Amino acid sequence: MCKSPTQLRKAKRGYCTRGNKGYYTREGNIILNTLEKIKAAIKKNQVKHIDLRFTDLFGRWHNITLPASSLSKKLLNDGVGFDGSNFPGLSSIEEGDLSLIPDTSTAFLDPSRENPAITFIGRIVEADTKRPFDRDPRVIAEKADSLLKKHRIADLSMWGPEFEFYVFDEVSVTNENLSYGYGISPSEGLREGVFGLRPGRGYHAIPPEDSLINIRDKITGDLEEIGIMPRYHHHEVGSHGQMEIEIEFLPLVKAGDAGMILKHLVRTTAALNGKIATFMPKPIYGEPGSGMHFHQFLVKNGKSIFYSKRGYGGLSKLADHYIAGLLKHAPALLAFTNPSTNSYKRLVPGFEAPVNSFYSLANRSAAVRIPKYATKADKKRIEFRTPDATCNIYLAMAAQLMAGIDGIRKKLDPGKEGFGPFDINIFDLPEEERQKIKPLPSSLSEALDELEKDHDFLLEGGVFSKGLITDWIDLKRNLEVNRVNSYTQPIEIELYLDC
Repeated sequence: MCKSPTQLRKAKRGYCTRGNKGYYTREGNIILNTLEKIKAAIKKNQVKHIDLRFTDLFGRWHNITLPASSLSKKLLNDGVGFDGSNFPGLSSIEEGDLSLIPDTSTAFLDPSRENPAITFIGRIVEADTKRPFDRDPRVIAEKADSLLKKHRIADLSMWGPEFEFYVFDEVSVTNENLSYGYGISPSEGLREGVFGLRPGRGYHAIPPEDSLINIRDKITGDLEEIGIMPRYHHHEVGSHGQMEIEIEFLPLVKAGDAGMILKHLVRTTAALNGKIATFMPKPIYGEPGSGMHFHQFLVKNGKSIFYSKRGYGGLSKLADHYIAGLLKHAPALLAFTNPSTNSYKRLVPGFEAPVNSFYSLANRSAAVRIPKYATKADKKRIEFRTPDATCNIYLAMAAQLMAGIDGIRKKLDPGKEGFGPFDINIFDLPEEERQKIKPLPSSLSEALDELEKDHDFLLEGGVFSKGLITDWIDLKRNLEVNRVNSYTQPIEIELYLDC
């Protein structure tokens, strides 16, 4: 039976395998999944605006705002037209016309809006036929989930992303031909004239050293009122304002929606408090980077199929195959899960961020970790630790699921593929032994090269298209890799000015 997030948390068992119950309003937990209920909520909350949101290819949210009086069956059937060619890789100039149709199951009252507004996450469709647009990241995620069911592997995939981010007081950037650099004024930590958290002391710090707890309280409170259940929040290791928020497990598309809502609330809540929040993987040299680890498992007939009492780490053979698929395709996956040049400033040897393709129980330097504390059948899961929040969350999860499906269908064995398990610090291994462990890409350019070579697993069932992958590689190379490579970096002046 389908349960609300609150019921799931209390029951500690069972998963919603059918239907689409949506999120909840802040008022009385009324499900806004019909036109009548939405109109009633508009009247009750004196809503002035309807906000339609969609995600571009690179994972950023955009919106169209309409007067609340425009809500009608026509809007829900036909949507609102917009020009998709304004967003790189979404559509071409000659085929730019798209429409955005509200998904009524996603309705929520945005707590960041000064004037009450009901927000819908929209479905991008072809302007004329109203068919789902195959480059809508949310549609791609839906297709990946459907393929899982089509192969009768599982009824759904469950996802619990971790969100790490920094909160700063101010960020200044200069990027001209004779002047380039940036400056950060952190909200916390030791800095000139201010005593604060010392480096390495941030993990689970408490007030007054943790000066940002009230911001996190506000964010997680708003999430819960919307119907997205936080697991917890805390101060992370970074002493200059690094935070973490985790949410309860959700099915793939809903987890993507929740991730977009969470990032929006983090950034707007920080801004309303006169601060800047960033999910950038490595904003500060010498401070810990921010990742977005994806906890995940598969469910069939209401039960997790990743659990086995006899398997390594409590995992089933099917879970082993899934892991092998993830790790086999990990070099290509990074082009979607770590799609920025800054991503690879975080993925450096010697730290918790993984740089090698192996799995392990509890080892935080592993690309795939099996949480040691998750011992019960309904909690058994794996954690892919490589990704960060520069990803498009829908594409990142869809790509991971496709890799796992490929591993299951081909019955890949992680041990035979050379992925471990390794239950030691691999940096303590002799060099000859360590060389046998497959490294992950060390730059975005390398990851794009790997995706170019290995992407057939993404094309199955038409989930990703060849054209999208080609355009993704070209856009990332031209707009990011080549652009970053062409700019002189401040560190280069320091290193080479006196050559």
